[in-house]
Amino acid sequence: MTRRRVSILFAVAAFLCAGVLSYLADSSPDGLEAATARGCAVAEVDGSTVMAGECPASEAADHPWDTGPLAGYTVAGHTGATGVAGVLGVAATTVVATILFRLLVRRRGASGNPPGPQP
Repeated sequence: MTRRRVSILFAVAAFLCAGVLSYLADSSPDGLEAATARGCAVAEVDGSTVMAGECPASEAADHPWDTGPLAGYTVAGHTGATGVAGVLGVAATTVVATILFRLLVRRRGASGNPPGPQP
């Protein structure tokens, strides 16, 4: 199987996982979130959830991109669009990785080292 076919198969698998399997993901907190919230009291303050008490989560702050277009695995806040958010994320990652890999290969070829495996 050629390298191009393998790349295409991986891309198809990534898009299928992001677009289809993401709807099967559990919306309850994962192990890390649950572990850091142990010992906290949860309270609503001005419409947002605040953690209080002796736990690592009480020191947490909102991420600066929490209001972004794909925040919380949604598209513009629509929770039914989890798959769309996953596909957009995979597409963006693929574009950025492709650009970086091509720049690295070009740079490596320009430095006198032939691209490809070295003996």
